Amino acid sequence: MIIKNIEAKIRLATFIAGASLIAALLMVVAVSFFAYKQVGNARKSVYILDANNVPMSANQTDVEVNRPIEYRTHINSFHSLFFTLAPDDKFIEYQMKKAMYLIDESGALQYNNLREKGFFNSVLSSSSVLTIQTDSIHVDPVKKYFKFYGKQTIDRRSSTVIRSLVTEGYLRDLEMRTENNGHGVLITRWKTLENKDISYVQKNNF
Repeated sequence: MIIKNIEAKIRLATFIAGASLIAALLMVVAVSFFAYKQVGNARKSVYILDANNVPMSANQTDVEVNRPIEYRTHINSFHSLFFTLAPDDKFIEYQMKKAMYLIDESGALQYNNLREKGFFNSVLSSSSVLTIQTDSIHVDPVKKYFKFYGKQTIDRRSSTVIRSLVTEGYLRDLEMRTENNGHGVLITRWKTLENKDISYVQKNNF
C-alpha cells in the first residue's frame, strides 16, 4: 500500500513537472510573439522633436506597402544609368559606376562583355547619344522577379536607330540603405531577353 502511494505521488509529481514545463514554454512563446509584434509596430513609428524639444509621434507608412513602388523605381534607375550614354568616356565611366551599386555581378558581366566587344569605343567614335524610354516594368514582389520593357534610341551622326529592349532579373533586399543604393535593393541574375532594331532613319548629311 505504501509503495502504491509512493508510485502515485511520483506520477503526480512527474505530471505536475511536465505540465509546468509545457506551461512555461507556452508562456515564453506567447511573450516572444507579443514582443516581436511590439517591436514591429514600433518600427512603423518615428519620433520627431518640436520647437520645444518635445518628442512627437509621426506615423510611418508600412514598408511592405511601398516596396513594390521602390522596386520599380530601383529597376528604372538602373536601366536609365546603364543604357543612357554619351560620347564622353568620363560620363560613361560615371554612369557604369553608379549602375553597379544597384546590381550584383551579373551587371558587371554584361558591362565587361560590351567593353570587350568594343561597344563603348564605338559610342565614342561615332559620337552616339543613347537614351532609354521605359514602357513598363512588371514586378512580382512575392517571387522577387521583374521584367523590364523599354525602347533605346541611338542617335548617331548618320542615323537614328530605335531598339526594343526587354530584360529580366530578380531582386534581393539588403539589410541597409546607403547613399549609393537608397532603396536597399540589389538586382540579381540580370539578363537581356531582347534588344533588336525596330526603327532605322537615315540622316541627310550635307
